[in-house]
Amino acid sequence: MITFYLKDDFIKLGQLLKASGLCESGVDAKYDIINGEVKVNGEVDERRGRKITDGDVVEYKGEKVIVKKKGDAQ
Repeated sequence: MITFYLKDDFIKLGQLLKASGLCESGVDAKYDIINGEVKVNGEVDERRGRKITDGDVVEYKGEKVIVKKKGDAQ
């Protein structure tokens, strides 16, 4: 499980996959999202522009990313 800390109020789904190291490029992220390989909060989401915010959980290829506000870092 990966914890990703937001720098702003949100990050787009495609950007999150790249920033968390789950995808090597934005192009890879784009096609994996479009092909239904990514779940947000347990449901498949095919929108790479989906805004991911504090508390969201993204699942991709067996990995889970929990998104938190930067101020929540301990």
